[in-house]
Amino acid sequence: MAGIFDLSGAVGLVTGASGGLGGRLAKVLAENGARVAATARTPEKLAGLLGEIGASGGTAAGFRLDVTDRASIAAAFDAAEAKFGAVTLLVNNAGVAHSDAAETMAADDWRDVLSVDLDGPFFLMQEFARRLIAAKTPGAIVNVASLLGLKADKGVAAYAAAKAGLIQLTRVLALEWAKHGIRVNAIAPGWFPTAINRNYLASEAGEALKKRIPLRRFGEEHDLDGALLLLASKAGAYMTGATIVVDGGLEV
Repeated sequence: MAGIFDLSGAVGLVTGASGGLGGRLAKVLAENGARVAATARTPEKLAGLLGEIGASGGTAAGFRLDVTDRASIAAAFDAAEAKFGAVTLLVNNAGVAHSDAAETMAADDWRDVLSVDLDGPFFLMQEFARRLIAAKTPGAIVNVASLLGLKADKGVAAYAAAKAGLIQLTRVLALEWAKHGIRVNAIAPGWFPTAINRNYLASEAGEALKKRIPLRRFGEEHDLDGALLLLASKAGAYMTGATIVVDGGLEV
């Protein structure tokens, strides 16, 4: 059982790797043997992450990828393949959020969130699957969704709709691609401090929210490690179409 989470031989592409959670996900894959293509719209921001992975004995390289640009998606896969070989593991982590009352939300704000949080992951999964199907090679996808894709809250219509859509896409594509040996699963994190929400979680409203969480704390970066490794490795070989909630018990 010691090697059940071993990812040796896998090539993982992680989107949004310049952010805190994305960087952690990339490091966890590398620590467990995967060669990692860390991607971001500004690849220069990946330098610190790549240095950490290299210093720990892992293998990673940085690539530019704008999830809203299909040409950029294809180019990133091409570059990762040229460096490491076929990408066999995709982690859709890149995301944005917008908070506003539904009746005042601008059309551009709605479109921006859906473009990054739903359209982008779909086209990434499509590119990933097309290549693996052509090569008759199995693979795994891990989508980073959100608890807000499963429960309603006020002021986050675009984000919640996008994440709910991503969870449903996870189910649908799991069904479509199972015959090709491509597993599609998702993680739905609860409240984790990130650049998107850090100020809110540090406010009085955030403190009140923390008291509603049974474990009485917000998530920390390492709290997603287990779910990621389960879904990415042979430990989860019989799992597809699943969404694992990691929320401290908030929705129990």
